Amino acid sequence: MQSFHHHQFQDVSLLCQRKHAVNESISVVIPTLNEESAISAIVTKIRESLMEQTPLVDEIIVIDSGSEDRTCELAAVAGARVFQASQIAPTHGNHPGKGENLWKSQFVTKGSICVFIDGDILDFHEGFVTGLVGPLVENASLQYVKGFYRRPLQVDGGSLMQGGGRVSELLVRPFFSLFYPQLCAFHQPLAGEYAVRRRLLERLSFPTGYAVEAAHLIDVLALCGADSFAQSDLDSRRHRNRPLEELGAMSCAILHNLLHRAQRDGKIVLSQELASQYLRAHDHHLADLPLLSEERPPFVSLNDQSHTS
Repeated sequence: MQSFHHHQFQDVSLLCQRKHAVNESISVVIPTLNEESAISAIVTKIRESLMEQTPLVDEIIVIDSGSEDRTCELAAVAGARVFQASQIAPTHGNHPGKGENLWKSQFVTKGSICVFIDGDILDFHEGFVTGLVGPLVENASLQYVKGFYRRPLQVDGGSLMQGGGRVSELLVRPFFSLFYPQLCAFHQPLAGEYAVRRRLLERLSFPTGYAVEAAHLIDVLALCGADSFAQSDLDSRRHRNRPLEELGAMSCAILHNLLHRAQRDGKIVLSQELASQYLRAHDHHLADLPLLSEERPPFVSLNDQSHTS
């Protein structure tokens, strides 16, 4: 797998010239839920550096899941077009979850390249966009570029240089090692920062929850092969670290989806249907949380590509 560093694409003017030469357009999509602490800085940096100073990015789209803070207001003031996921393509219904936001973004974006950026990055820099777009603009054979970085873990008011990305290291990478070894080269398989060509994105189905990134790696591998992938070093990513209780539910939802894909691909046989909830020990009793296990179909399969109401 080809690997890059975002510094290789720090000449934004040159990158913009190349974008126009190959007739590409770029949409940045940011899924959000209560991200008022970071969203304004992210959108402002993209708008000022990559739209006003040099017109590399054509649009910034925020897809919100019903934030109860000022996320939407701040994003709009900073220069993004803001949509509620529940109001996009209402004839197709609505589900909770990050994957739902990403799927719904296809109804309102126009770019031939879509760049996905999480809305909670505290040390965002323009390399999060240029480092992902650059390989696609420079190499027509690449289809999907995933970001990777150091993941500091916030502990007791300080931070460890490494230790974030616990679900990746304890679940996804071991699963890939056993069933999809071609994907083990990804340093951060669950990274929410990646760029993909629109024509490929529209062929992918979308788990509505947190499994969307890992599922897409498996599906792109099947559709395009390992040579279609690249990854780009974005240096470091700081964000709010989730407690283990939340990571347990996230891991269960991801594992649910990965097992179904492994069965689909003939790698395992499930003897029974998987449960639809995560059972956790809470106050010495078992409590269950519903899994976000629904899956949205590929965009190209839709007959009615209705937009917002």
